[in-house]
Amino acid sequence: MSVKPRTLESYQQTIRLHLLPVLGPVKVRTLARGRIKMFLATKLTSGLARNSVRIVHATLRAMLNAAVDDGVILANPADKLGRLLKLVSPAAARQEEIKAMTRDQVSAFVSATLAATNSKDRGCYPLFLLLARTGIRMGEAQALQWTDIDFRSREIRVVRALSAGRIESPKSGHGRTVDMSHQLARALQRLQVERKAETLKQGWAEMPSWVFCSDAGTPVDGSRVRKAFARILAAAGLPPHFTPHCLCHTFASLLLQQSESPAYVQRQLGHASIKLTVDTYGKWLPMGNKAAVDRLDDPSGSKVVAIHESGRAGAAEVTELDGAGGGS
Repeated sequence: MSVKPRTLESYQQTIRLHLLPVLGPVKVRTLARGRIKMFLATKLTSGLARNSVRIVHATLRAMLNAAVDDGVILANPADKLGRLLKLVSPAAARQEEIKAMTRDQVSAFVSATLAATNSKDRGCYPLFLLLARTGIRMGEAQALQWTDIDFRSREIRVVRALSAGRIESPKSGHGRTVDMSHQLARALQRLQVERKAETLKQGWAEMPSWVFCSDAGTPVDGSRVRKAFARILAAAGLPPHFTPHCLCHTFASLLLQQSESPAYVQRQLGHASIKLTVDTYGKWLPMGNKAAVDRLDDPSGSKVVAIHESGRAGAAEVTELDGAGGGS
């Protein structure tokens, strides 16, 4: 099994703090489903956060999956316990926790960025616009290089992400290509021109490869970006609960609200499945679209209806005439 360093660290910490103290002496072959269920239930009642218990369960399940693959056990006794113990929130509940800006709020935020009196905050405009117009995650934006951008095709290739100071693959585990709006393309082209001028001013041997970089030419620091984001939020009069990652949610929710295909949103975000996209952003999907069913009507359908209605009217006239004749 191949996992990212941060995931591996999480597994190791979970094993050391939670699994070994209780299940360490137990042989894998004798580890029954009931015992695992009781173990997880005890963690829940002990006051450990539900999400932390979910991670404990996920770690144990991954270990037992490896035991199944190695032929040590025939089936994983930890399977489906997460759903049984409600360690994973329903899709509807997760959607309610998502914080996404409205179109007006995005506009106010972008305007506040451009109007910022602090030049460093104003310099974050291309970065924040990128997050809002592509759904790229913060770590992916930090690891973006100029060679990843194709201005002619208006496409960006996302192939790496910065995580805990390390360059890794994106969260999905593989690269993806995302589309660039005209507004974003212009902003990034201006940034590239400014960066070339800055390279000469700083006396750098060559222009830094990172699209968003520090004065030292290294990837931009995430904490500095988050602080700038908070200042701009306040200047725009927007709720302080928004974070840079909310711009990713904003991108997805606005696309779905304007009836774009969930499959397109899935590809842009790099989700593993369309189910994940719908489970995450389903509440923003339009619930009704009469124009869609109208487009199913055959072009000749209106003529058929007209003939049918005309025939019904003619029959009614004949009936009336017959009735009148019979009464004379």
